[in-house]
Amino acid sequence: MPASVNVAVIYYSATGTITTMAKAIARDAEAAGAAVRLRRVAELAPQSAIDTNPAWVANIEATADIPEATPDDMIWADAVIFGSPTRYGNVTAQLKQFLDTLGGLWQQGQLADKIYSGFTASATLHGGQETTLLALYNTIHHFGGILVTPGYTHESKFVDGNPYGTSHVSGSGDLPVNEQTLTAARVQAERVVRFTRAIKAGLGD
Repeated sequence: MPASVNVAVIYYSATGTITTMAKAIARDAEAAGAAVRLRRVAELAPQSAIDTNPAWVANIEATADIPEATPDDMIWADAVIFGSPTRYGNVTAQLKQFLDTLGGLWQQGQLADKIYSGFTASATLHGGQETTLLALYNTIHHFGGILVTPGYTHESKFVDGNPYGTSHVSGSGDLPVNEQTLTAARVQAERVVRFTRAIKAGLGD
């Protein structure tokens, strides 16, 4: 019998692009046989900033029913797939804040030996997608986590071109998530579930 797999998809999204990607990855991981928790991290921006962007307001209203991520989600998960738009080549302050709350779990060794992966979006093609994911993965090294990235392991990766993780160019919010991005999300989710299951089975968990 295949090993059971728990996957937490933990993300931050301001205007909705990463929300769409996170939901797709969660669906794909579930379709691959995993138990999935979809979680958003807490918003830190002041309401005055949010109110300047109707898409930001709409995304907050549309995702109010998605639970906020907690350290318990990290304990529960065998694999964690983090999502964040790029902010000057790094993850958002909101996701970083969540990561910074995990120090106690890190000290207890409860973040080690899990599978981790990431996805991102940027306004332009060279707007920091790779550096954002690499910055995220630096944190995973400190966790003692096991990185499972898509690489060039599927023919579609030679089309979307990002071996570090699913990424999308959103423009000024006028370029919605497309089939290329959704295919990349499926490939990544399936790969994470497959390797998490294999590692759990190999460890006898």
